Amino acid sequence: MSSRPSGPSATPAAALLGGEPRVISVGVAVLAEALDRQAVPRVGVEWRPPLPGTAEALGKVVADPRRARANEIAVGRLISARPHLVGVRPAREVLGLPSGTFLHAGPPIDWDRASGPMRGALIGAVLFEGLAGDAEEAARLLASGRVTLDSCHHHRAVGPMAGVVSPSMWMFEVADAEHGGTAYCSLNEGLGKVLRYGAYGPEVVERLRWMGEVLGPALAAALALSGPVDLRALIAQALQMGDELHNRNRAATSLLVRELAPAIVDAAPGRAAEVLRFINGNDHFFLNAGMAAGKVGADAARDVPGSSLVVAMARNGTDFGIQVSGLGNRWFTGPAGVPDGLYLGAYGPGDANPDIGDSTITETSGLGGFAMAAAPAIVRFVGGDVADAVAATRAMYEITLAEHPAYQIPGLGFRGTPVGVDVALVARTGVLPVVNTGIAGRVAGTGQVGAGLVSPPAEAFTAALVALAAG
Repeated sequence: MSSRPSGPSATPAAALLGGEPRVISVGVAVLAEALDRQAVPRVGVEWRPPLPGTAEALGKVVADPRRARANEIAVGRLISARPHLVGVRPAREVLGLPSGTFLHAGPPIDWDRASGPMRGALIGAVLFEGLAGDAEEAARLLASGRVTLDSCHHHRAVGPMAGVVSPSMWMFEVADAEHGGTAYCSLNEGLGKVLRYGAYGPEVVERLRWMGEVLGPALAAALALSGPVDLRALIAQALQMGDELHNRNRAATSLLVRELAPAIVDAAPGRAAEVLRFINGNDHFFLNAGMAAGKVGADAARDVPGSSLVVAMARNGTDFGIQVSGLGNRWFTGPAGVPDGLYLGAYGPGDANPDIGDSTITETSGLGGFAMAAAPAIVRFVGGDVADAVAATRAMYEITLAEHPAYQIPGLGFRGTPVGVDVALVARTGVLPVVNTGIAGRVAGTGQVGAGLVSPPAEAFTAALVALAAG
């Protein structure tokens, strides 16, 4: 009768066969679940194949000797930015927009390809500028090609949802005290039937006029008295108060009001009550200042040769596009997806437009969907449960280059938010950035119909990776 070899003379193979099996499960979950049902101890290894068609390009990009240092420089600029709110000024003045020029969210798009909410917002902006007498005339003007449309990102600006900016609109001006850049974003109108969601009725235009005649000048005068507001510090504090700074801005708005209220009262005593009442009634008021803060930090990370860091993610309601530090101003796009979320009233998925807006600059800078673990209440707005929010944030550490030194999540032991999306890591893991977003009605003039979560199209990241490999 034979016996198994043992002791010092036993071979490694014999020793392995003679002991208890040690199992490592990789990839397909069903195999791990079968072992668990049999109470077999195992070590789980998370593994996913790279995105289809990326293996060759991924190998070239990862092997690029410039990449590690280039990404270190680029993400270092992103997380060291020190954005300060320094002013509120008309777009005509700060962006040099002439009459008949309109900026919009996302990659460049023309009228023929524009979605319903984008068309509605452009119609409203034309009416606001007095270039047409009614919506039909405005639509004919926009279709004629006699106006100029361009991406906000091409002008150091960002805009939420449709993101339409016209010369007479007032803009938050945010300066980076670390790198010297400046970025801009329009003022927030509130929720519901507002221009950025594609509404253009008389109440929308009237509100825009009030914002230009009263709100903008009052805020400008207040900032002239108070001095700059440190947005990096304010965002860091808001995260610890339950905001994620994309779809939940309640704490950040309250902190901004606390900073500016005394100066608003001093600078505009006759209008202070209506200004503060408007801001107080709009929990999203801070969003636009936060977007400009994200933009100025991301712009500081641009143009580092060899870097695979994403410096812009944006949607125009038709396309989702990204820009990458090492690839200049080129856009890489795919079709925008329809968010999955919660709907208002009788609205449902059939009423939803594909994803839209520049507010993904928050995710680009480590906030929004990347920071949902800091904002458990966000699930009441976008759907899911608290565990989903935490899982979303944890997943983003797999595709980012750093943890933000200032933006920290109490529920994760004050771990920094995941920041700095790397297209190579997206391709390698197959994990796509998570975005939480408002949902615009697909028919022009509808306004907001809900809020939810959406994943970007993988092809945008794949195309960027291929371009990096070719360069």
